[in-house]
Order: sequence, then C-alpha cells, then structure tokens
Amino acid sequence: MLRVVVQAQKTGRVLRPRLAWGITLACFQAAFAFAQAPVLPDGPGRAVVERMCTRCHGLSVVTATRRPRDEWQDVVGNMVRRGASGSTEDVAQVVQYLATHFGAAEKPNTRSAAVPKRQLTVTKSGLREQVPGQTDWRVFGHDPGAMRYSPLAQINTQNVAKLAPAWTFDTGERGRPFEGTPLVVNNTMYLMTPSQHVVALEPETGRELWNFDAHVGKGSVGRGVSFWPGDKKTGSRIVFGTDKAQLIALDAKTGEPVKEFGNDGVVDLGSGVTDRYPHARYAITSPPVIYRDLVIVGPEVPEGPSHGPPGYARAFSMRTGKLVWRFDPLQHFDASGKPTWGPEGWKDRAGPGLWGFGTVDLQNGLIFLPVGNPADSFYGADRPGENLYANSVVALDAATGKLRWFYQMVHHDIFDYDVAAPPALITVVRNGRSVPAIAEITKMGLLFILDRRTGKPIFGVQERAVPTSDVPGEKSWPTQPFPLKPPPLARNSMSAPDLSTLSPENSKFCADLLRKYPNEGPYTPFLLHGSTVFPSTMGGGNWGGVAFDPHLHFVFVNTSSFGSIGRMVKAAPGAPVDGIGGMPYRNEGGYERFVDQDHYPCNRPPWGELTAVNADTGDIAWRVPLGSYDELERRGIKRTGAPGIGGPIATAGQLVFIGATNDSHFHAIDSRTGKELWTAKLDAPGEATPITYLGRDGKQYVVIASGSAGHLRSVGHDGEDVDLLTAFALP
Repeated sequence: MLRVVVQAQKTGRVLRPRLAWGITLACFQAAFAFAQAPVLPDGPGRAVVERMCTRCHGLSVVTATRRPRDEWQDVVGNMVRRGASGSTEDVAQVVQYLATHFGAAEKPNTRSAAVPKRQLTVTKSGLREQVPGQTDWRVFGHDPGAMRYSPLAQINTQNVAKLAPAWTFDTGERGRPFEGTPLVVNNTMYLMTPSQHVVALEPETGRELWNFDAHVGKGSVGRGVSFWPGDKKTGSRIVFGTDKAQLIALDAKTGEPVKEFGNDGVVDLGSGVTDRYPHARYAITSPPVIYRDLVIVGPEVPEGPSHGPPGYARAFSMRTGKLVWRFDPLQHFDASGKPTWGPEGWKDRAGPGLWGFGTVDLQNGLIFLPVGNPADSFYGADRPGENLYANSVVALDAATGKLRWFYQMVHHDIFDYDVAAPPALITVVRNGRSVPAIAEITKMGLLFILDRRTGKPIFGVQERAVPTSDVPGEKSWPTQPFPLKPPPLARNSMSAPDLSTLSPENSKFCADLLRKYPNEGPYTPFLLHGSTVFPSTMGGGNWGGVAFDPHLHFVFVNTSSFGSIGRMVKAAPGAPVDGIGGMPYRNEGGYERFVDQDHYPCNRPPWGELTAVNADTGDIAWRVPLGSYDELERRGIKRTGAPGIGGPIATAGQLVFIGATNDSHFHAIDSRTGKELWTAKLDAPGEATPITYLGRDGKQYVVIASGSAGHLRSVGHDGEDVDLLTAFALP
C-alpha cells in the first residue's frame, strides 16, 4: 500500500509533501482480493467500514479472507497505527462487523476474543503517526462529544521540550478572567474575548482578520463560539450567546451579522422569559451546541434567592433563528408522582440553570446537558425534595428536546455544587464489549462514568449517609451518590491531621480556623455555627471537564483541593437580594476560602492534581500534582499543586496539554506516565482549555488563553493585569 504522509517543510507559504512508503498486512491480501466481488453485506457498522477501510485499498481486500475476531482486531489495529482515522467506537464497530460477516472459528490456543487488544496504539518508535485530516479544532471540545483528543503528533514526547512561543494576541482587556477556547476552522481562528468581542485571526500568526463587538460592555464571561458549516444554499456561520441574553449569528468569512437569522442576526432570548424579572441575570456564557441545522443554548440564571427566570434549554433554527423546541430542567414530579420540589417549591423558581457545556452523540441523535444547582444555592427549606433535574446530566433527543434519561449527581443541593462540565463521550471496554459512555466530573471531585444509552453507572454507585443541616426548616437529603470507581479525585473532608504545615504560624492560623469552622465529612453543609465545606464551591472539578485518549482508554481530569468557610445566618425580614426578594436565611461568607494568612490553602498539599483514570477498569492509572508556586519553590516547598479552572486536551503525540492552575504555568504531560515533560510561564493564569491544530505552514500549534485569576484570585495568587492568547510551536 502506498501511503502519503505530509511532513511539511516551511518554504514561505509552499508545502513540500514527502512520500512515505508503508506496507501493511492488507497488501498481502490484495494479490488475491479480486477473486471475490467487492460487495459488503448490509448490517450495523457497514458505513464505518467503508469510510475507514477503503481510503487506501478496495473493498475486495476486506472481503477476500475470513478470520477469527482476534485476528480482525489485529488487522484493524494495524490499519489504525498506519493512518486510518476513526474513534475507538469506530474501531469496535469495524471489528464487530468484520467478525460477524467475515469471521472464522477461533484457532486453538489463540487469545480469547473476550480480552481486548491494548498494545495496538503506537509505532515501533513509540510514537503514533500523524493521522491525515482532523487537523482543525472545529468545536470547543475538538469533536461534538468533547473527547478533546487531537490526532496530531508533530509535537510529541521526544521533542516537546523544544516548544517555544510562536505568537501572542493581546485583547487589550485588562484584569479579567479569560476562559475562552478558540476554534480553528478552514484556516481561520475564531475567538471570544472576555468582553464578548468575537475576533477572527490568522492561526499561523495571530493577525486580526475581523472583529465584531457585541456591545455588552464589561460582560461576565464568554467561553467561546460555535461554528455551523452551512450547506449548498447557506454559508457557514459563527454563532454565540451574550451576557445580554442575545443569540447572534455572524457570517464566518466577514464577521457581519446574518440578516436572515432572527432580527438582523440577533435572537432576543429574554423575550417572554425574563419579562417578570427585568433585573435578574440571564446570560449565555458557554458555546452553543450545534446539531445538524439546530443551535441549542441554555442560560446562566440567578442562583439566589429563590425566584427568578426559568433555565429552559432551547433549540433554534440555524437558518432563521426560529424556536424549534424547549426543555424545562425543573421537573415537578418524579416517576412515582412524588413532588421533587415540595408542594409549591417549583413556582416561580429561578432555573435551574444550564450555563455549562453540552455535547452531542451524532450517531444516536442525543444531546447531553449538565444542569446547574437550584436556587437558592445554600438555602433549600422552601424546596423540599431531590429537586429534579438540578445537578444532573440529562440526555435529550437532539431533534425534539424530549427527555431520554437523566442521572442526578447531587440531591437537594445546598452546597453550590453545579454540574457544568461537558459530558465527554468515551468508550469503555467491559467483558470484551465496547460500551458507549459519558464521563462527568463534579465539584465534589467525583467522576461518574455512565452508559450513555441508559444513564446507568458502569462501575456502580452507592448512596451514602452524609451530614445534615441544622438550619430551621431545612430538610437536607440524607444520602448522596458516590461512584464505586474511580475513587474521589479531590479531597472531600477535613480534620486536624490534614492541616498544612508550611510554617508554625501557618499551622496555628489554620488550626484556629478549623476549630471555628469545623468539617463533619463529605457533603458537610454550611451550618448555623459555621463550617468548612470540602471541596470549595469552586470544586473539585468544575466546568473544565475531562479529556479522553481513545487509544490508551485513559480519562484525564484536573481537580482542586481546598475548602470554603461560612455560616448560615438569619436574614433581615423581607430584605431584598438583587432586587428580587429576600430569604429567611443566607450564607454569610460562603465564598470565602479556607486559606492561611498568606492565602495558601489550609489543607496539606496537593492543592491541584491531574489524574488519569483507566476507563475500562475505573482504576487510577496515574495521579500527579499539577502546578506549584514560585515563592514556595524558593523556600524548598515543591510540587504543592495549585487550584485551577479549565481543562486538559490529549494528542496522538502521547501528550496532555493543560494550563488551568492559577500559578500561571502551562504544562505538557506524558499521557502514559504523568511525567511532566515541558512547562512554560504564562503572563497570567491559563484558566481555560487549550487547543491544537495544524497551520498552513505545516506546523502544529498549541494555543491557550490567559487572564485574571478570577474566582481563584484569593488562593495563593497575586493576579496579573493582562488578557492574552498565546501560541506555541516547535522552532
């Protein structure tokens, strides 16, 4: 088989492709392949076989022989190593199809087909070859299922130490969180700045091509935009939501509003939804979800006090901006007819919000949405019950918005433990069979791995008794769900032996603080006498989510380990909050951090970690501290880890790239071992998720946004006054 591998050498703007010759087992079959008609029988997986297996040879190669399942596994794995492009689920479908239609009896003494082959991931040199195509970053999670895996391998474990800055783009917006993930599509980068300007850049240089101002002023946070490719009649579009409850569509080439979409390119999301609460927050802070010709959005709404606008998920036509369907994440009754918000707790209830990231299973037509916490975040006496579908992942029919299943990860939340991370589509191999799954990290640092067809936990979940609230009238839920595997990935309790020992002064300060704000174990709520809650309201995990390597079958997730302190106190009768109304009790200081006098966490390190979980077993493959503080390093206190927001990406170069931590470092980690191979100091914390892509100059780039530490400013960090996008590449 002749295989073309483009190993581009920069000569101005001209690329010189070099031919590489590779021989696979398929070649030896080709000599007699034409003796049989090249026809594939109908059946599940046929389309995937045609797509993956015919790029380099004809169908006759596939139909020429019959093999046992384990041999087909070897052949397909060999094909993937040499450049065939497909997900782990695609590979499983191909093997299943071939074994079904072109199978043979198992040979004596061969490996059982029930044992999945796992060594088919690398070449002899130890590096995967770069897969042609898929060189853009078209969706915030790289693919609609947010696997965040790039097949690029130009930057790899052997050369990543040479990575250097290539260009920067200064937004000119100072001192604000910059949590955006840019896209790179068709030789153009699309970026949302903290003030919700949408900017098109040349991805090889950072040169600005066009800039659209959404006129939202300071804004809140904009984590990115989405790309719709259009069709024969309609051009490609950039679509995004704003801090002023707008859904805007732009021409992807010019940045001009699309006149045919909504009202001159704008859909007013607040109309008919926020009318009764004109001063309440209603904003779109994460990229919309694209499914076929639909754009699907969910809002950030007030998390306190109780009353406010609803948190509907809504789908609109990408062509016209007209509403297609609506889903209400506030479910009045459970399956047995029992109210989940009390007799009237659902009335005029704000949210629950849908401010996190949605994902799509294109093959099965499903959209997965993480649902935020109920309002009020810390007081729930007026909403007795589990409060469905708050703190859940919901699976909807993407075309109609009808509920397929849900799974609640926190019952009756009084901790501000929103579920916000993108439910990542992964594949789990159990008992020799591939199980389509999702992986969802929570603020509790718990990684739930669910069968995405049913929502059932793959490794089991146990409901465990947790501490109860002492707030009058509060009926805190007696149990919470804990996955049996993997174990918690962040600290979830605190006691005296767990206190930090950075210095004698630090130890005394933190011991006094813990006596004032004790912790009673996982899911300790904010109490009348004060308490420490672990993890903090920032997590644990957060919206950054996970990455998945479909070859290693590792789920990579970063977590923080520090606490919050606060107490529930009586509110002044009828005292308004945000102009909407009062609550009987409020949280005094619930967003304060459990830190020492120097603002370092009071618990022992690590304060931030990166963990690889084996998706097939639920076991931890490796777990390492992520981040460190320069001041502590100078004192000889190394590898403490640092809290972070943002997420990782994985590449075929056997690397995990991650910023996230508030120590302003950007890291490259060996995905097999957890060993740090490269780090760079950023101008500000990279509290965002990076991307990687192949430029027209033949170079692989890695890009990350950096800006103010935001919610983590008070934890071991001074803060920087810049908002930059930085690109790295090999020299």
